[in-house]
Amino acid sequence: MKRTSRSTRLHRPRGRVLLATATIAAAAALSGCATGPDANPKDPLEPFNRGVSRVNDEVDKYALKPVAQVYADYMPSPIRTAVGNVFSNVSDVYSAVNNLLQGKPSRAAEDTMRVAINTIFGLGGLIDIATPGGLPKYKEDFGQTLGVWGVPPGPYLVLPLFGPSTVRDTGGMLVDRLMDPTSYIYPVWARYAVSGVRIVDGRSQLLAATSLIDAAALDRYAFLRDSYLQRRQYLIYDGNPPGGDDDEPGTPADGDQQALPVSPAQRLVPGSPGFRFR
Repeated sequence: MKRTSRSTRLHRPRGRVLLATATIAAAAALSGCATGPDANPKDPLEPFNRGVSRVNDEVDKYALKPVAQVYADYMPSPIRTAVGNVFSNVSDVYSAVNNLLQGKPSRAAEDTMRVAINTIFGLGGLIDIATPGGLPKYKEDFGQTLGVWGVPPGPYLVLPLFGPSTVRDTGGMLVDRLMDPTSYIYPVWARYAVSGVRIVDGRSQLLAATSLIDAAALDRYAFLRDSYLQRRQYLIYDGNPPGGDDDEPGTPADGDQQALPVSPAQRLVPGSPGFRFR
């Protein structure tokens, strides 16, 4: 029997990943060419994105949503609240880092205090003590940080399983994952289990919003796309975007992000704690 060297075995998965990445990139490029002169300038890959969106909708319809519905129906509310608090506490870790990178040291300090208080006095984050105590919760990610630094969003992009994004936010998502403490849980099966619970818990919080979108939106894809891009604009400018449509950074305004207008669709997309492991 022919033996395969250890180095060859180690490089095969990497080769498959590179091949899959190249295939997706080529499909995206071809789809972009097919949009024609009337394409939405923010969504030049619309045919490709719509195809991915349809696949995501099917996966959600037949797999994720039913599991989330069972979770919401049969898991006691106090337990669901505690689980959500833990993941919210984790998200404050990289929110603090991003606030610091965006030049907001006071917000970074508040995020850090939230993590310390909820972790120590809130039984590892199971109880949110910081919010009733007057410490606001901010939702900062590296995609927003890149926007504040002047990096343009690039084309709108629908990611397999993860949903709406942009080229800039996709890169930011990868950096956020590196800053997420749950990325370093060992053994690996425990890390995957935590990520699975996180996805199901986040999806369960959006069940009502999904029904509203399905009932109200004539073009669900366009509705989610426009809501996502608008929401990201609000987040980058802390609720005080400029009058134009260009996604360029300015001087962030002070204020509580919780007060920003949020449509049901905007809660479904990766700019908020649902499908981006937040």
